[in-house]
Amino acid sequence: MEGPQFSRTRRGFSGAAGLLWPLLVACLWVAVVGYKPVIIVHGLFDSSEDFKTLKRFINESHPGTNVTVIDLFDRGASLEPMWKQVAGFKAAIYPIMQNAADGVHFICYSQGGLVCRGILFTLPDHNVHSFISLSAPQAGQYGDTDYLKYLFPQFVKANLYHLCYTAIGQRVSICNYWNDPHHRDLYVNSSDYLALINSERTNPNSTEWKENFLKIQNLVLIGGPDDGVITPWQSSQFGFYDDNETVVEIQHQDLYLKDVFGLKTLAARGDLIFCSFPGVQHVWWHSNETVFHTCIEKWLV
Repeated sequence: MEGPQFSRTRRGFSGAAGLLWPLLVACLWVAVVGYKPVIIVHGLFDSSEDFKTLKRFINESHPGTNVTVIDLFDRGASLEPMWKQVAGFKAAIYPIMQNAADGVHFICYSQGGLVCRGILFTLPDHNVHSFISLSAPQAGQYGDTDYLKYLFPQFVKANLYHLCYTAIGQRVSICNYWNDPHHRDLYVNSSDYLALINSERTNPNSTEWKENFLKIQNLVLIGGPDDGVITPWQSSQFGFYDDNETVVEIQHQDLYLKDVFGLKTLAARGDLIFCSFPGVQHVWWHSNETVFHTCIEKWLV
């Protein structure tokens, strides 16, 4: 009787150990190596409170991760000029970077994706590994969305350039990246932000900015056809309209072909990642669990 009982006990212990071993290894990995801190930058009219679900996803998949949603330029203050926001977010983020010897990750949503690109361009000693651009108008915005109707009820996309491409208009964040394909010259000469960071206007800092940007390890561009706000939705992946409002994909854009700030270099390195996801409206990108597991989770190591 004793032999079989002892044998069964040993088998039971062995089975339990087999189940526990991967968990133990994972815990030791986190304890010894740890996960890099994640910094989240919100978008237009958002605040840090809107990202609780995303923080939960990160902490469930990568236990112990230090996740910081920067609590600046919330709600109406997100209309402040883009360079002002870059300076403010950069000042808040830099101490986190300095305390992260192994680097950090960026998740930057909507307008925040453009803020983060400004930070990466202008911060020579940043240590960002993955820059995850979550439905951000990286090539600009041109569309009659609910946001536009709320902000500028007397304008439609066809005539907003009358306001945006003025000194007054450039004091509003959305005008800093308003990209009217029918008024390219006005855009290039008037845009204080997007035309500069895309080097569409002569920029004496372009070489330095490119070097800074290429210090990232991954650029993950997430967007989808049912977004409903980013217009065209391909702007989230650096595609944009020509003057006939036909979308020209990233691979045929001058900013890629001429490698003006490093997109082609990232692609050649294998560090330019596209994640196109249908069925997701703009306001749900950061709280969609399938999007997280498909497009984000693997880059937060």
